[in-house]
Amino acid sequence: MFAEEPMGRRVGLAYNAKSEYVFQPGDPQDANAEFDHDDTIGVIEDAITAGGHTVVRIGNATALLEKLDRLDVDIVFNIAEGYTGRNRESQVPIILEMMGIPYVGSDGLTQGLTLDKVMTKKILIAEGIPTPRFVEVSDVSALPAPWLLGFPVIVKPRHEGSSKGLTEESVARDEAHLRRQTDWVIRTYHQPALIEEFIPGQEFTVAIIGNNPPQALPVVQIEIEGRLDLGDRFYTNARIRSGLEYRCPARIPESLARRITELALRTYRAVECRDFGRVDLRVNPAGEPFVLELNPLPSLSTEDVFMVVAKELGITYEAMIHRVLDAACARYPRLNQEVAVRPTPPASLSFAKRS
Repeated sequence: MFAEEPMGRRVGLAYNAKSEYVFQPGDPQDANAEFDHDDTIGVIEDAITAGGHTVVRIGNATALLEKLDRLDVDIVFNIAEGYTGRNRESQVPIILEMMGIPYVGSDGLTQGLTLDKVMTKKILIAEGIPTPRFVEVSDVSALPAPWLLGFPVIVKPRHEGSSKGLTEESVARDEAHLRRQTDWVIRTYHQPALIEEFIPGQEFTVAIIGNNPPQALPVVQIEIEGRLDLGDRFYTNARIRSGLEYRCPARIPESLARRITELALRTYRAVECRDFGRVDLRVNPAGEPFVLELNPLPSLSTEDVFMVVAKELGITYEAMIHRVLDAACARYPRLNQEVAVRPTPPASLSFAKRS
C-alpha cells in the first residue's frame, strides 16, 4: 500500500563538530562538550539519506553565512550549538528565519531562553512547574545567606549545556565549599553561577517529538555506578563517558511515569519547543518530581537517549530521525504540496510500544 507524501527533498545539515574546535588558553577541558562527534554527524546524514533525501552539509553558523547565496535546500536539519555567549544556539535559527529557509527545531527565542538556566526557571515558576529553588550569583562576595536555600546545593554555570561545569565538586554541603565552587564557576566560565537546591533521589529524562500535540516518548531513567536510586550522585560530563547508563523503560510505578511525562510535556510547551527536545528531571525520596531543564538541541548520538528509546519501541534510528524531520516539514505548508510518492513505513516503524 502506498501513500502520497513528499520525498526526495534537499536537506541541509547544520552542526558544530568537536574536531573543528580550537582550544584557547584558559579554556576549560569541557569547552567543546556540546559539539557533536564526526561519527554522530555522519549517522544523522546517513539516516536522512536512507529516507530518499539528499543531504547538503552546511556546518556551523559561519559556514552557513558563507554559503547563503548558493544554499539550494528545501529545509535545514539544525543541530548546531553555535559559538560564544548565551545566544549561541540561536545563531543558525535566526539566520535561517531571516532568509525564509525552513528548518528543523526550535526558533532562536526558545534556543536562547533554554540555554540560560535562570531564564528557563523563571518561565517554569511562572507556569507553576516544580523546579528546584535557586539564586544567581555574579560575584562570590554576594553569596546568599546559607539559610536561604539550605544545604546541600549544586553550583552550575548559568548558560552552558552538556553538563559543562558539573563535577564531583559541584555539590556543596557547607559555606566554605559553596564559596570555593561558586568562585571557580564564575572564573572558569566567565558567567554568573546558578546555585540551586540539590534534589537527592532518582533522575529521569523524557524525549519529546512533534507539535500540536507533541508526543512524549517512554521515560528514561539514569543509572549511575549500577544504582537507580542515585542518592547524592548526579549527572556530570565525565560520567557520560563512564559509569552512566540509560534504562528504558524506567523502573518506576506507572503513576510516577505519568506525572513525569505530564511535567515534561508542560515544560516543552511552556518554552514553545518545536519538533524535538528533551526534559531532565529529578525525583526526591518523597516521590516529588522537579524539572531541572529542557534541551531543545539534545544529542542524537546513537549512544544517547533517542536511540535508547528507539530500541524500546522497536524502531530503527533512521525511523526516529525521520519522525523529527517529518514533524518539522509538517509546519511548512509549501513542503507538503509536492506530489512525489514514497512507500508508507511498515507498521513496525510506528511508535506503538512493543508487547
